[in-house]
Amino acid sequence: MTSKAKAALYDQFALVGKAFSNGRRAELVDVLAQGERSVEGLAEQISQSFANTSQHLQVLARSGLVTSRRDGNRVLYRLAGEPVEALWETLRGAAESVAGVHRAAEDYLGNRGELELVSRDELARRLDEGVLVWDVRPVAEFEAGHVPGAVSVPPGEVQRRLDEVPDGVEIVAYCRGRFCVFADEAVRALAGRNRPARRLEDGFPEWRRAGLPVAASSG
Repeated sequence: MTSKAKAALYDQFALVGKAFSNGRRAELVDVLAQGERSVEGLAEQISQSFANTSQHLQVLARSGLVTSRRDGNRVLYRLAGEPVEALWETLRGAAESVAGVHRAAEDYLGNRGELELVSRDELARRLDEGVLVWDVRPVAEFEAGHVPGAVSVPPGEVQRRLDEVPDGVEIVAYCRGRFCVFADEAVRALAGRNRPARRLEDGFPEWRRAGLPVAASSG
């Protein structure tokens, strides 16, 4: 009995690991770390069909990584709790030392050597000092939660919004995390207009989990 119970326990551990064995499911977890989303919204974010996205979500649900609720005609998904976010962060951190992951990150994110970073603690101290904070995630993620005082500048609007930045004002941009390219692209675009800009060292989920102030526009 003990041997069977032990095997069943480790099978459950493996079930959670298996849920991360597909890149689209890992991407879904990354998006859901920003807040609750509908299947339609998730499908758009990971560039998959509604049917494929639903199938991936069912795998994540069976593993206990996500939960869902009905809101009228929509089904909304969210991560099952902070331990799931922590697991995803740990997995990414451990994978960074793997050569293949490192090369793939460089191919996706480009050369980050020219990007100046700002820590969470420094940004928290400077929120009342006139720094302009850009949240360059999709609007739904901004509305679910953001850094207090941040301005929503969705990825597709960055170029159009460059001329709105007052001269001499420093900008800090952030998005979903260290492997999110939106903030990198915003900082590079701002630098191209000679605007002082830095990137938050990671992203909004890490900010929230650190217990720093959070504002929300919805609910």
